[in-house]
Amino acid sequence: MGNLCTCFSHKEVKKKTSKRLSNPPPVAGSSNRWTRIRSSKKEKLEDSIIQEQAIAAAILFQHHQQNGTLPFDRSASLRYPVPGLKKQSLPRSSSSRARSLTDPLLQPHQLVNQDLKIDGLETNHFVLVHGGGFGAWCWYKTIALLEEGGFKVNAIDLTGSGIHSFDTNSITSLSQYVKPLTDFVEKLGQGEKVILVGHDFGGACISYVMELFPFKVAKAVYIAAAMLTSGQSTLDMFSQQAESNDLMRQAQVFLYANGRDHPPTAIDLDKSLLRELLFNQSPAKDAALASVSMRPIPFAPVLEKLSLSDVNYGSVRRFYIEAPEDNAIPISVQESMINSNPPERVFRLKGSDHSPFFSKPQALHKLLIEITKIPST
Repeated sequence: MGNLCTCFSHKEVKKKTSKRLSNPPPVAGSSNRWTRIRSSKKEKLEDSIIQEQAIAAAILFQHHQQNGTLPFDRSASLRYPVPGLKKQSLPRSSSSRARSLTDPLLQPHQLVNQDLKIDGLETNHFVLVHGGGFGAWCWYKTIALLEEGGFKVNAIDLTGSGIHSFDTNSITSLSQYVKPLTDFVEKLGQGEKVILVGHDFGGACISYVMELFPFKVAKAVYIAAAMLTSGQSTLDMFSQQAESNDLMRQAQVFLYANGRDHPPTAIDLDKSLLRELLFNQSPAKDAALASVSMRPIPFAPVLEKLSLSDVNYGSVRRFYIEAPEDNAIPISVQESMINSNPPERVFRLKGSDHSPFFSKPQALHKLLIEITKIPST
């Protein structure tokens, strides 16, 4: 992810609180605050309650996932349902307050899937690949919207991510990190194709798979992601912008599982800076979910240079979705990658931070649907 991509330095950087954007997004479920004036004390109390509830729900959800008491069959990660347990639907809000337009899952699905026809598409199967530190959990809104539209969706937990149990510090190569994805794509049926969607460092991961299995990938979508050229590593690309991203350098915490006389084994993020860095336009409840779900990012895969050919990687149709309010991978870096390795088309999610699946899920969904309909030229 963006945090993986600044230059490695042993220099200590003092942490400081960066200024928030002057107009932060409304908290999901609190649209009433735009229709009447509330005291600042009451607003702070409500925000505090919402965040506490979100964190509690996230912890409970993780507990269910890890213990197999809540099957979640929308992901291809390592999850094992309890035999004989009936499939449960995800809980829905029972709040009587006016629901916020910032949370599309609370709106009628007809608003985003009306008149949607999937017949005749080259494929209706999406494979979602998270960024560094994230997991399959981050796609929960996108999964719901796509499935409501009749699409088949799999979200993958890469090695040492999400609920994949492997120790992040022990990952020594990109191939090892991406193995759950390569295994999944390799096992696709004869003639079956998918649309790969990569976010953040997941962009480098889908490029790696496109080189291996170009005939199994109909299209590739990069969302504020590392779209590299052959011979580049993720670190190479983003180190060019290292000096201009002070917030990223503040947030990085290098982990040395093999001792400080050896290279770092992983990178963690300062929890106090997550909201400003990754979720500056996202609902508070999603930022809270991420704060208890994110894991360290393995360092070795970030250093590895990709080997991409025109025959394989170059044969797959690529599309890029920009996030202009991204503080982790600034828009200047996104545009630099696009200019160096032009995709077929570029889209822009106005107002999106680094995590559009949280900040602009409905708009992201519409773009994904639009991309499925783009015919071959």
